[in-house]
Amino acid sequence: MTDIDRQKTRPEKKTFVVLLSVTAILLLVVLTLLYVVPYYGLGAIHASLPWITGVVIGILGTGVVVALSLLIIVTLLGHDVPFSRKLRSFAVRSLLPLLVVVGRLIGLKKEEVQHAFVAVNNELVMAQCRNGRPPRSVLLLMPHCLQDQDCDVKITHRVEKCKRCGKCPIKGLLEIAEKYGVDLAVATGGTIARRIVLEKRPDLIIAVACERDLTSGIQDTTPLPVYGIFNERPFGPCLNTRVALERVESVLHEISSMNREAP
Repeated sequence: MTDIDRQKTRPEKKTFVVLLSVTAILLLVVLTLLYVVPYYGLGAIHASLPWITGVVIGILGTGVVVALSLLIIVTLLGHDVPFSRKLRSFAVRSLLPLLVVVGRLIGLKKEEVQHAFVAVNNELVMAQCRNGRPPRSVLLLMPHCLQDQDCDVKITHRVEKCKRCGKCPIKGLLEIAEKYGVDLAVATGGTIARRIVLEKRPDLIIAVACERDLTSGIQDTTPLPVYGIFNERPFGPCLNTRVALERVESVLHEISSMNREAP
């Protein structure tokens, strides 16, 4: 990520750290109660059961603390950590619903949690790219609502049919895709998006969508890495939406630099 991108995601990263910290505390409290409440009953069954239960819950609690601490480290430093791929899969598949609940408990809106989640997912994805094998094939996956509503050219599946009139961001995205030699596709929904991903089989997806579609898309495609960028909606949802083209290009530029430096 560029310095500008990091400055933009800093509030989301702080939100995510707060959410992870509160979640860790709540989970440890629950695990403690699971041990304390049945403690005396277990002792009545067998003298060693309280000790065995304590060890098991202690291991679970340690695992929770370690996993969430590693996520906090990645969030704050942007560096890769051990087991980062499994850690990202855990965060994507299991953690988001829990974070939404915890966020509501501490007064955060669902959209704030989703923005924080995507920001940290992006940190994990880029950390893996920097410290592993950089992605050779990249897919730019865009929502159909980026296209001008009055355009009569059908670009789903055939984005090259775009007339490049400049009324919508598709022209700029085509130019960026050609500059960096990556695939560009436009989808009208999750089913078509998944079909495109199966056809292209990219190493990395750079996806643009609204909060709901982007977070669900990241969850659906894991463990395939997805770098998420939220669309801009000056005319409301699903109508002539926009995307920050400079943000898309900055990610591709960094990935291109990684590939040039890779042995």
